[in-house]
Amino acid sequence: MKRVYVYRNKEDKNGKILAVEDTIEGLKSKISRQFELSSETFKLFLNGCEIEDVEVLRDEDKIYLSFDSEEEAVNCDRIENSMQIMNVSDNSTSQESKTVSDWITLNVGGKHFTTSRATLLAKEPLSMLARMFADDNNVYLMNPSVTDSTGAYLIDRSPEYFEPILNYLRHGNVIIDHNVNPRGVMEEAVFYGIDSMIPQLHQLIEESRSSCGSNHALTRMDVVRSIIMTSTSLELRFQGVNLSGADLNRLDLRYINFKYACLSRCNLSGANLSHCCLERADLSHANLEGAQLLGVKALCANMEGANLKGCNMEDPVGSRAIMEGVNLKGANLEGSNMAGVNLRVATLKNANLQNCDLRTAVLAGADLECCDLSGSDLHEANLRGANLKDAAFELMLTPLHMSQTIR
Repeated sequence: MKRVYVYRNKEDKNGKILAVEDTIEGLKSKISRQFELSSETFKLFLNGCEIEDVEVLRDEDKIYLSFDSEEEAVNCDRIENSMQIMNVSDNSTSQESKTVSDWITLNVGGKHFTTSRATLLAKEPLSMLARMFADDNNVYLMNPSVTDSTGAYLIDRSPEYFEPILNYLRHGNVIIDHNVNPRGVMEEAVFYGIDSMIPQLHQLIEESRSSCGSNHALTRMDVVRSIIMTSTSLELRFQGVNLSGADLNRLDLRYINFKYACLSRCNLSGANLSHCCLERADLSHANLEGAQLLGVKALCANMEGANLKGCNMEDPVGSRAIMEGVNLKGANLEGSNMAGVNLRVATLKNANLQNCDLRTAVLAGADLECCDLSGSDLHEANLRGANLKDAAFELMLTPLHMSQTIR
């Protein structure tokens, strides 16, 4: 949730930090309670413009009150001054500090989360978060971390996976957005010691495993939205998600983690999948024609019947595509640049590899039965132990017996 700094006027140096409500009326109502005002007597301004929608507010924005009359502004100052005098006369500074300390701001992986001490303690009193902020006679059971410039406690973990955990501590239910992998949330739950959350996460993980092929696949818009909303400094994970049949052609999907994802019959033509993790992903019958696959990691991926015609896997800087153990049975790789690719023990039975560049490729132990390698360049390729039964080698650029491919 976003938070903002609210000041009575430009000269006010002691504003209040408030969490932004869903509507402008809700935000004004909260400000009214904090400053003891009527919401009808003031307006909200940001950078000289009146605020009419909370959607324009960003985290840590500074907003100011504008009063309909000078009398109301004077009354506001009078109330503030009287409260300060009352605090001094009643010697209630310690009570005010206690109230402030009941609200805690955490900086998790660069994103701020504001919550109450009670939320962190009530449901999981033995968790790491509870022990960090359990105030027993002003002595913490576990020393909190250092703070950033705003006073928020720094925690070097994923904010994406922390948000479902914090919401669970608030209401006791595990609710995860469809673009968030429950496996990642599980890792964080174990790290923070939120034990009561783990059984529900196990159930969600099992459901996600069986979701591949269901009717609840993500769409192109879901993927684009996730890319836009994720900082370039953070890893975007689609581990185990269902993208079956999605149209992702020509998207820039570099460095995304698609491990265990279902991309069956997905349209990835012209997409840039360079340096993606496709380990054990299901890309059966997917269309990857003309895709960029530089440095891709597709260990044991299923690409049976996929169209990889004209793909580029050769990285000029030297990183090699790892497709060890991949299933490319019946796949079309015609005209692909696969120089240096690691296809050790891969299954390429009945695959079309015509006119491919396979220089220095590793095909040791690969199943190339009935594979068509006509016109391909296998110079210095490693074919040791490969199954070449009924494979076609017509019109090869380098004769097989001259290329030192079988070692």
